[in-house]
Amino acid sequence: MTAPTETRPAPHRELRAAPSQRAGAGQGWRGIAAAAAFVVLLAGGWQVMATALDSVLVPSVPEIGARVVELALSPGFYAALGITLLRVALGFALAFVLGAAVGIAMGRSPLARRFFEPGVLVGLTVPGLVWALLCVIWFGVDLLNPVLAIALSAAPALSLSIYQGTRAIDAHLLEMAHVYRFPASYRLRYLWLPSLAPALFAGARLGLSLAWKVIVLVEIFGMSSGVGYEINNEFAAQNVAGVLAWTAMFALVMAVLEYGVLQGLERRASRWRKEAHI
Repeated sequence: MTAPTETRPAPHRELRAAPSQRAGAGQGWRGIAAAAAFVVLLAGGWQVMATALDSVLVPSVPEIGARVVELALSPGFYAALGITLLRVALGFALAFVLGAAVGIAMGRSPLARRFFEPGVLVGLTVPGLVWALLCVIWFGVDLLNPVLAIALSAAPALSLSIYQGTRAIDAHLLEMAHVYRFPASYRLRYLWLPSLAPALFAGARLGLSLAWKVIVLVEIFGMSSGVGYEINNEFAAQNVAGVLAWTAMFALVMAVLEYGVLQGLERRASRWRKEAHI
């Protein structure tokens, strides 16, 4: 008779979760340290260049920092920023709706892809400066000017990103949903949105970056308020430190939106995906 063998639990299974959690926390701190290191190196390189050139056209880091602090304490900065953010939000919302509709239609229908493809290619080719100038000519200082300029610049890139995401959805999942007659709400919630989330967030980042660039151009050329208008005033006064300070504050706001809003929403939308910690 064979003696029964003793079954012992594998201790390594209980030990896997803790290192993964520690690795995730460590990755977060390493990411913050890497971003901070980039900022420090950028500021250090600029200071070295400013010291070497010794020119009023290249202000030092302390001069720019003093102007940044002055802006942060000024109510006028927040008023100009609020106006610009409103224009960006409206233009980006319009671009996102148009881009999502066109991108999904192109991904689902070959006929729609052939129909919209020339317009998307033209939209990707035309520079944002051209849209800014045309909207200034057509609509003047009206709110429609920056909203349409942003939408025309960002919608083609959004459409292309969402089209590629739509084409990447597993065809077997689509066929299964059709065979089992899943309701449209189930398909949207459990199939389309999770599958399109990476493309939607990638398109949102690209669209926002284009929106920031276009809104500054529109406000420089045809508006009497906003961040671009203030940058133009600093340029007219030949205050390079002021131009760089407004640009730095603008970049800081974009970083807050990226790290505080977009990345949080992306983590929440993709929490079902398995991540490797190796």
